[in-house]
Amino acid sequence: MAGHFGRRLRGWAKAQRVSVIDCRREEDKHELAEEYLKNHPGVSGLFLILVGRAVATVWTVHRSRGGVILNLEAKPRYINHYSFHILDPDWGHITIKMSGHPPFGAQIMLNGHEYVACRAKKVGIPFTKEGNCFTLVSKPADLAKVADTLSEARTTGRLRQVCERWIYTSCLCFALDLQDQQRSGFRYQYSIYQVEYSRNLLFHLGGQMEQIFQGLIDRTRARLNVQNLKTIFGFKGRPHRDRKGKPPRLEAVVETPSYDLTIFKLHFGKLTLKAYTKGEHVLRFEAIAHNTKELRCGRLLDRFPHIVLRLRQILQQFLSNLYYMDATFVSDETLDQLPTPSQIGKTRVGGIDLNKPRTRAVLSAMLSLACCPDGFTAGHLADRVRSTSRMADSNYDVRRAAYDIRKFRGKGLVSKLPNSHRYAIPQQAVRTIAALVIVREKLLRPILAAVHKTRNSHQPKNCTSIDQHYENLRRDMFILMQDLRITA
Repeated sequence: MAGHFGRRLRGWAKAQRVSVIDCRREEDKHELAEEYLKNHPGVSGLFLILVGRAVATVWTVHRSRGGVILNLEAKPRYINHYSFHILDPDWGHITIKMSGHPPFGAQIMLNGHEYVACRAKKVGIPFTKEGNCFTLVSKPADLAKVADTLSEARTTGRLRQVCERWIYTSCLCFALDLQDQQRSGFRYQYSIYQVEYSRNLLFHLGGQMEQIFQGLIDRTRARLNVQNLKTIFGFKGRPHRDRKGKPPRLEAVVETPSYDLTIFKLHFGKLTLKAYTKGEHVLRFEAIAHNTKELRCGRLLDRFPHIVLRLRQILQQFLSNLYYMDATFVSDETLDQLPTPSQIGKTRVGGIDLNKPRTRAVLSAMLSLACCPDGFTAGHLADRVRSTSRMADSNYDVRRAAYDIRKFRGKGLVSKLPNSHRYAIPQQAVRTIAALVIVREKLLRPILAAVHKTRNSHQPKNCTSIDQHYENLRRDMFILMQDLRITA
């Protein structure tokens, strides 16, 4: 049937003058389709078919001489997959990737931004779109109302409708014609595999957006233990009033986008939280479920509203934690109460001694786990402490992590999630933990380490405002300690 599928498809495409392109493994099929759309404006319906090889399960049938099926054997093999690129009037550019072998498994890829763009054009909302992002909108409130319709329960019906509109009459028909489909009762059951939820912040001044975002990254990336942070340098800077540029501080990847682009990523299993700038005035935050099984709220199409709601909660939690990490606060009362014992139920637990290296390592590890969507376990905390701390004792295990968690729970800095062995950090506690880390690591240690120097012998080449503040504090602290008769 695979050969029959390919022959019928190519024969139909030749008769209807639809291009069929055989792609190499390294070629990006979506980019090929986008380039084809630019060069062929005005197309509609099925406009391009791309053929590529990929691994899929192939069923081998073993029969007897009389035609009786003796055995069915499933093996993974490289086979042809056909990507049907379709321009839908309601959903824009959609792609249906189908296997040429039975049972003709299919993936349907569509973009919610395309749907919003089509609806906005129909109601007369002007906008400028770059890729899958709206970069310039004259009526943002009206566009937001259109975008909110994607989160409605009725969207499930719209998704099922667009799938049914094309998959049987434009894709499966090359293997089974409509009569064979009806006679055999062949139907697809739809599940959601990957979803992306985004939130865009529009700025009037691109330079102001750049200053806010870069400052947020500088102040939070060390606290979150961000491993994937890339700056892509474009050939055109964003328009801003202050023309003084800053030297690159992060890993550079040579590309040529229209504007400088900084990508800020956090990975949690099959979930990714991402923040980056788009165009001149857009700051974008995304929550991506690479496999919706990770969300634990079902995968069938009917569960789509619940999946979107869960991603929205994850993104909101991420933004709130970023804010509290950036706007830290700790009171005198908290500092006085930390070393004192506390009680969880009937169990008395010890206090928190910030002078111990182990306590400081746990504080930093907890802060880096604050954005975990489903919380963290004692095992996660132990792994993070061992991987990030410089303690001589490498035997920090789950038992020690559980004991430290109890001490932090006694102070209200950690809460236990109901009916689970996972823990979360309340948002106000994020502010406190971040402040404790900053006060010691960014304030006390640098000042005490440099206060014995009468002058700074090595002036940094690129001195920032924070460097200047440190230098002023060093000088003032040196004079103060002399007056107090303290030998540094």
